[in-house]
Amino acid sequence: MLSTPTRQLALQGAAVILVLSLAWPYYGWQAEAMPWQQTSLAIGAVALALAAISRQPWWWRVMHALFMPLVWVTYHLAIDPGWFLLAFVLLLLVYRGALSGQVPLYLSNRETVAALDELLASEEAESFLDLGAGLGSTVVPLADRWPERRFTGVENAPLTWLAGRFLCIGRPNLSWRLGDLWQMPLHEQAVVYAFLSPTPMAQLWEKAKAEMKPGSLLVSNSFPIPGVNPEFVIDVPCSPPRPLYCYRV
Repeated sequence: MLSTPTRQLALQGAAVILVLSLAWPYYGWQAEAMPWQQTSLAIGAVALALAAISRQPWWWRVMHALFMPLVWVTYHLAIDPGWFLLAFVLLLLVYRGALSGQVPLYLSNRETVAALDELLASEEAESFLDLGAGLGSTVVPLADRWPERRFTGVENAPLTWLAGRFLCIGRPNLSWRLGDLWQMPLHEQAVVYAFLSPTPMAQLWEKAKAEMKPGSLLVSNSFPIPGVNPEFVIDVPCSPPRPLYCYRV
């Protein structure tokens, strides 16, 4: 089965091939230059139709519809290629997780941190690990709230990690690490928190079962583990809703 990026690339490619296979012979026979503006719009329309037929989420449909027209617009802006390289590097430094593991940058809000604070009070957990910690918006306030407990945040995007590293200064109970969440051992953690995406949740549960101690808790923000019933769910009072799904190992 194709991964999501490969599947979306194949869909966009199919739209390009379909439109060009009809347009090239026609304009070649007429000995006319191909109208690239209209062609790009046609490719966007076909890509939108293919995305709808394959039941893609609405955001993928929008991206497929706009991708080729935006390529045409960008080409006519005559932007120096160096700017595109710079933008790519910056995006990679911040959103590396989205590219390598389909895990975008999500930041936990204050209501979620407050709910986790109450959870730590009831669990009396000595250690807390945030997988994909972003800027530290979760572990920094919790480390301040519970100075006698150990907190760890792991982030794989270099620029995001660097910003979080400065925010963690002066907190001896908080360990801030640069690395892959899949390489992070879980056996010493009483509570593991993750705000990832639907894609890696089944794999994360297998990792948790293999490494976490019995009785420890895996908490997933917004995304449940498919086919597994949580021990309890915390309804965080925020909009949009971000429930915390809590799984006892």
